[in-house]
Amino acid sequence: MTAGADPIRAIADAVLYEGYVLWPYRRSALKNQQRWTFGGVYPRAHSEARAAGDDPWTMQTQCLVEGDAAELAVAVAVRFLHVVWRQALDARGRPVDELAVGGERHLTWEEAVEREVATAPLTPAQLTGGLEVPIAVAAGHSEEPLHEADGRPAGGLVRSWEGLVGTLAVRAERLGPALHRLTARIENTTPWDGDERAAALRRTFCSTHTVLRVSGGAFPSPTDPPAALRDAAAACESRGTWPVLVGEEGDRTTLLSSPIILEDHPRIAPESPGDLFDGGEIDQLLILNILSLTDEEKAEMRASDPRAREVLERTEALSPEQLMRLHGTIRELQVRRP
Repeated sequence: MTAGADPIRAIADAVLYEGYVLWPYRRSALKNQQRWTFGGVYPRAHSEARAAGDDPWTMQTQCLVEGDAAELAVAVAVRFLHVVWRQALDARGRPVDELAVGGERHLTWEEAVEREVATAPLTPAQLTGGLEVPIAVAAGHSEEPLHEADGRPAGGLVRSWEGLVGTLAVRAERLGPALHRLTARIENTTPWDGDERAAALRRTFCSTHTVLRVSGGAFPSPTDPPAALRDAAAACESRGTWPVLVGEEGDRTTLLSSPIILEDHPRIAPESPGDLFDGGEIDQLLILNILSLTDEEKAEMRASDPRAREVLERTEALSPEQLMRLHGTIRELQVRRP
């Protein structure tokens, strides 16, 4: 992930697309048969039917916020991926697993679109009784016709998505003259009466995370709070998510609550050429692995997903100098005396 004009957004996007599609970035790869594994908030009926309790229907962030109640204002945004089914159709409109048009392959598979729900900046007084923001996405579909080079219809791609229903509930509790505890709870109440987990995923808030911003105050670090606030911070209960400070070092106005454990003020390495979606790996190793794919494997990667295709084209376009930058960098050099 390259750092853009908004480094906070870049970090949030890296979390949003963590695990979107994994090496070797092909539909046929076993690890890509079980996608959307991070930050899932599942339909309540599906969650409650599973004895294991491993598919939660809620996600909660609790944190402290400091500042004069008369000056404080907090805004909360929830972002997630919504699974989209991409179906290839031949020239007669029949569903097919694969379609070749003008030398390009188009595979039937899953994609995803970004969804976001946010509040306006609100004061603690406005949040004392709690606020509920509806999450409502209507089911729908879109069509992309495909044509041969001479203009003849060759079929198309139909993308469809299920409706989603839920809430973002935000509440503030006064703990002291200049201290509040903030709770942001996400619930997925999308109707569900099936028993297939793959189908439930199409009604799931995938890769869910929460971004909290404060003006007129500051967030104490949830992972390393000052001594005077340690007990209050320890009493905060975040479920399915890990809140950390984001932004420039020392900035305490933005909190990212992520399903992935991060440190305060995480950064994206400037050497990284772009998204690779597999944060558990090292950019250099993934890029070398991509370059070593056979032509047939690259063709499937290109056809599996538009984002996978972008990864391949970007990787193949890297210069020797850009590849060398991935070899290793010393961020800080210190002399330690005995």
